[in-house]
Amino acid sequence: MGADIFKFKQFEVDQSGCAMKINTDGVLLGALATANNPKSIVDIGTGTGVIALMLAQRFAVAHIDGVDIDQDSAEAADRNFKASPFLYRVYSTFNTFEGYFKNYYWKKHDLIVSNPPFFLDSLASADEQKRLARHTDGTFFKKLLRCADEYLTDTGTCQLILPLPTASVVKDLLPKYQLHLQRVISIKSFADSVPHREILTFGKEQKGIVEDEFVIYDAPKVYSLEYQLALGDFLTIF
Repeated sequence: MGADIFKFKQFEVDQSGCAMKINTDGVLLGALATANNPKSIVDIGTGTGVIALMLAQRFAVAHIDGVDIDQDSAEAADRNFKASPFLYRVYSTFNTFEGYFKNYYWKKHDLIVSNPPFFLDSLASADEQKRLARHTDGTFFKKLLRCADEYLTDTGTCQLILPLPTASVVKDLLPKYQLHLQRVISIKSFADSVPHREILTFGKEQKGIVEDEFVIYDAPKVYSLEYQLALGDFLTIF
């Protein structure tokens, strides 16, 4: 098996040609995203398609569209979708997410997910991350929230995994739209670590905000029980 092939229990992902390789953030979002029997899901920035495939495994009746602005990634996702057991329910689209939603303007979605490729350990400081998030790529999130507001069902949710400075920007933007924060999962490497990611859940329904923590490791290279339970249906190491 080639080095670019990542084997899961029910499917394989060929990462060749993809700028965004499979990473912990992606598999955590695929495992931890919640929805009540969703029928329509959109994965923005699908990359290899791994999140879409994990959601297809978890939600047996869901139709899932993976959207990517990078043509090589969209084509790789398409190959992975067609090679999977879920080939009739997962589809890849080469487009911006705004273009995708405009093309299917009549559709409403139960779940929108994204692991945006922003600021993932690529900048020197949290201050620099926050500055760029607020002044440069903050436009991405404004467009995303606008689309979530327009194309989610009344009970649907948008769920993102983000570095904390970027998550703070998104939380600040939510009041500008008819969207309400519903849940925050703080991701920590170890129980005594400072969180390094958050999974935000928001939608049109206004609820009390549920705050949870998720710890990846009990010790160096020793996965926690909650990580094993969350990824046990997917990763072959469990």
